[in-house]
Amino acid sequence: MHRLLLGLLLGLAASSASAAAGEPSLIPRPAQLSLAHGQFRLASVTPLRIPAHDDGARHAAEFLMSQLARTHGPRLALAEGVPIAGAIALVRDVHAGLAIGGYTLDVGVDGIRIVGADDAGLLHGAVTLYQLLDEAGQSAVPALHIADAPRFAWRGLMLDSVRHIQTPDEIRALIDQMALHKLDVLHWHLTDDQGWRIEIKRWPELTRVGAWRTPPAAGEDGEPARYGGYYTQETIRALVAYAAARGITIVPELDLPGHATAAVASYPQFGVTGKRIAVSTDWGVNTTLYNVDEPTLHFLESVLDEVMTLFPSRWIHLGGDEAVKDQWQASLAVQARMKALGLKTEDELQSWMMARLGSYLKRHGRRMIGWDEILQGGVPGDAMVMSWRGTEGAVDAAKLGHDVVLSPSPDLYFDQLQSGSDDETTGRIPPRSLADIYAFEPVPAALDAAQVRHILGAQANVWTEHMPGMRHVEYMVFPRLDALSEVLWTPPARHDWKGFLARLPKQLERYRRAGITWADSAFAPSITIDEGAARAHGRTTLTLGNQSGFGTMRYTLDGSAPNPGSPAYEKPLAVTLPLTVRATTFAPDGSILARRVRSFHAADLYARDGNTLVNCPGNPFRLRVQPLPDATSRRPVYTINLFNACQVWPAAPLDGAQALHVELARLPNNYALAHEARLVVRRPKATAFGELVIRRDSCEGDILATLPLPDPSTTPRRFALDACFERQQGTHDLCLAFNATGDGPLYAFGRLSLDAPR
Repeated sequence: MHRLLLGLLLGLAASSASAAAGEPSLIPRPAQLSLAHGQFRLASVTPLRIPAHDDGARHAAEFLMSQLARTHGPRLALAEGVPIAGAIALVRDVHAGLAIGGYTLDVGVDGIRIVGADDAGLLHGAVTLYQLLDEAGQSAVPALHIADAPRFAWRGLMLDSVRHIQTPDEIRALIDQMALHKLDVLHWHLTDDQGWRIEIKRWPELTRVGAWRTPPAAGEDGEPARYGGYYTQETIRALVAYAAARGITIVPELDLPGHATAAVASYPQFGVTGKRIAVSTDWGVNTTLYNVDEPTLHFLESVLDEVMTLFPSRWIHLGGDEAVKDQWQASLAVQARMKALGLKTEDELQSWMMARLGSYLKRHGRRMIGWDEILQGGVPGDAMVMSWRGTEGAVDAAKLGHDVVLSPSPDLYFDQLQSGSDDETTGRIPPRSLADIYAFEPVPAALDAAQVRHILGAQANVWTEHMPGMRHVEYMVFPRLDALSEVLWTPPARHDWKGFLARLPKQLERYRRAGITWADSAFAPSITIDEGAARAHGRTTLTLGNQSGFGTMRYTLDGSAPNPGSPAYEKPLAVTLPLTVRATTFAPDGSILARRVRSFHAADLYARDGNTLVNCPGNPFRLRVQPLPDATSRRPVYTINLFNACQVWPAAPLDGAQALHVELARLPNNYALAHEARLVVRRPKATAFGELVIRRDSCEGDILATLPLPDPSTTPRRFALDACFERQQGTHDLCLAFNATGDGPLYAFGRLSLDAPR
């Protein structure tokens, strides 16, 4: 033991600058790291020592070993006992002066030592060591000293299992990745309009009825005839224990008083109208509310009783968002209840209801969380506010003395697309890139020092309306979660975007070996040409680029795959059509970050992908969707505007054109807009099923063609229309708008092709 300590002291006394090794690829970046001379050489099987009878240390050690085994890292032999030379040691020291979740990690020539004061600190140290050992392979770890602790106490990820459900194994894999990113809260969204996912034994209809929905176009084109499922209490307990062993608290969410359709479908007596309804198939804002009478409140309290037996979390999330008050306003019984309670508005009634349930939780030693709408009508009790409608709710709540977690839309909504590329999958627009997430600052500038203490941290939200499978969830989460983990863990002075990118390739390699799907959007080569020049004389310039500006892009024009010896892109190239470009982004270590292929032919110069069209003037809303909401295919995808069924092809090359071929898709209109439905632009139809109207120059310009839409009952979901018109001259915007009833199907554009001049 004395030799080990002497080796560590000698290592720490050495210079903090390592001449050649450079900083290890650790994400999140530690608060303090100094390199020393020397290294610790791994044995064929290296001893791993933990204190006797220390369950927290054992959990940390077993997690470290399990991750190394999955990624074929060094082999460790676990044993209890005091540290010995040549070993890795986890040491608990409550007198070390470490912050909650903090640790020190020292690598010397005689061993590695992790010191933590609590279970979280030992686990975080083990995660850092995993990355060091994984980078070292089977050889040696550089001598260094790390002193580290989290910036925020709440470092979270919200998973929506209602809109699309995940298997327990998939959730366990996500929990493992959360632990490897030093996150500590899994906010689990379990009830909503589209499903009830948690078994409540006293109320079995919640899962017999409420856990299942009948999708639009059930049983057609990959759409299931019935969609749903739920988690048994046994499964939930196992997941809670699994997460706890990895330092993660699962915080359940049961949404109320709105987002209640699945519950009311199960037990109509707890709804406002008392009528039997179906579990919703519509995304968006449904209008079903819980009742506010005593039987309904007792029902909710009894549900919470079982929830609290399953989740030891101090926090229970009760939603509170998007509760449209129409049903309460129309109900004589609810209005009488308001009057009896001395309440003037429905917002006050919601606050009263939330306070009632919050007090119930408090009597059981728990605290309520709610989305920032609970600020309306007065924040109940000691509730914590989760700010999602921007950061204003966080500012208001902190100034009122309430604890806050930042989760603003769209900044930390991982259902936002990651780039504007037309090959992205489904999601919300505008995009939130890897750089956007890294630049997020959780502490609002409007708060003073006392108010800042109420900022507990932040989390990303993964709403799964448009993520039907776990591979899609992973694609939307990684590597943006790496950026968020560094924001929430690392002190701001240590944030370094370029350094983060330099460390990321090692992490992406870990994903590859662990079988995790990740998005290459930040590194994907964009391949563009000057189409105007190509149309004029067939010769043009080729330009490559990528979102992050990181890595070396290498290309080929001869059909071969780019390799490290292929030409590196440095400036635009002179090229001639037809042309096929293959481009690959390489990291400095030679690993491949992204690949793309694009071909250009003469006909492509007169065509446009529907996802590259732009909105007509007015509502900026844009959403990229799959053909059917519950089918698991990720292609093709279509971009729609729910509020204005109109798109523009800017500067369309009409010179000489006399025809336009339009590929279309008919999509289910399963979007509940509530009061926002008044914003929908409605264009009266003139034929049985509506029309596509094509105008020149503007959406009030001359009509080039009016194309009747076919009967949905007799035509496939994907079809084409052809427009013929008088020969055109020059370049013009094309406005393409649908005349159709607002409650009918939605229409989206695939490929649009003009007849190329001969």
